[in-house]
Amino acid sequence: MKAKILLVEDDDALRGMTRLFLETEGFEVEAVRNGHIALESFHTVQPDLIISDIGMPEMNGFQLLEAIRNCEAGAGMPFLFVSAYSERQDVSHARRLGVDDYLFKPFEMQDLLDAIEIRLSRRRAMQLADTCEAHLQTVTILANSIEARDAYTGGHVGRVRDYALALAQELEWDQAALLVLKFGAILHDIGKITIPDQVLNKPGNLSREELDVMRSHAEVGTHMLKEITHLQAALPYIRHHHERWDGKGYPQQLCADAIPMEGRLLAIVDAFDAMTTDRPYRKAMPKTQALERLEQDSGLHFDPVMANVFVEIMRQ
Repeated sequence: MKAKILLVEDDDALRGMTRLFLETEGFEVEAVRNGHIALESFHTVQPDLIISDIGMPEMNGFQLLEAIRNCEAGAGMPFLFVSAYSERQDVSHARRLGVDDYLFKPFEMQDLLDAIEIRLSRRRAMQLADTCEAHLQTVTILANSIEARDAYTGGHVGRVRDYALALAQELEWDQAALLVLKFGAILHDIGKITIPDQVLNKPGNLSREELDVMRSHAEVGTHMLKEITHLQAALPYIRHHHERWDGKGYPQQLCADAIPMEGRLLAIVDAFDAMTTDRPYRKAMPKTQALERLEQDSGLHFDPVMANVFVEIMRQ
């Protein structure tokens, strides 16, 4: 979608020239001649950025900026001044009001374009961060509601996420991969929503049929989320966190590097948390013993490189 710019300039020639330039560059432009009209247009146009002169009749640029900042929708709105006002006190006043950039007239159109691109990029990054945080909060609530059914795994999701992040950071995964990991770790047991309580909380060993039901959660969780576009990258965590390095895991019995790295990483931290917390069929073991178990199963159950790195992290 084209970014929308609200252009406020009382000089007809400059307003027309600037509008033409910005539209040629692919922006959608609403151009008005003073701050009063701009303030009325702000709520209907809903721009992505405002460019304004300062010295204008009826409502000057300073008054417009202050009014925009006092609106809920305008608190974080990118706002650029282009003005012949070059005195230090004018610039200082603009900054106190919360202007994002200040260009002096006469200016080069390329300088204006550069300033616009910088501010829009920052706005997009902030919006993306807010969207991701909102999604994380939503999936965390969902995961916690499922976890609440299990009398033995309180806090499991949070601990697995933290262990997984620590291991991935030590392995130098990039920021994009770390963000996906957060979703995958939080949602890895989402399929347990279909597991009956009598199986989920059974105090003794599970029967063969019950074990099959319990193990179905990896495929069920994958099926539940496969149509959600922004969660596609997290599916390997959900489907493959019970695969084994030796090919004896589930649901696909994948072996070694055929297991997606997301599943290999989560298998380690999920197993560690399972060993160090009380379960219906056994008491928690000490962390030192759990780390020894990870070492013993390195290259059998777990990716040997990842397992050894995790053990070193936890011992430090």
